[in-house]
Amino acid sequence: MSRILRTEPNPVMSKAVEYHGFIFTQGVVARDLSLDVAGQTKDIFEQIDALLEEHGTDNTRLLQAQIWLKDINDRAAFNELWSAWLPEGLAPARACVQAILADPRMLVEVMLVTTK
Repeated sequence: MSRILRTEPNPVMSKAVEYHGFIFTQGVVARDLSLDVAGQTKDIFEQIDALLEEHGTDNTRLLQAQIWLKDINDRAAFNELWSAWLPEGLAPARACVQAILADPRMLVEVMLVTTK
């Protein structure tokens, strides 16, 4: 049987799960919820970069992204940072929707599937 690697599991979830060279991240949110959407997004990308590095990969190997915004009107601001963070020509399949997030101070949440 193939090994499943869980990063920092707790009773509710793991930060990431690796299986057969695929990495599935949790929904990543900003650590400082007092920041605006740009600040929260930058923090999320820093966390994702570290998490992917921990699993021996990076944002050049993204397959799928799910993005939740508290206010869909923040999509342009998010996309500006997203486009700068992604390597050119390597955008994953993606969904981006407006949603009620777990904490009203959360403005954005990002969940990814990537491979090694």
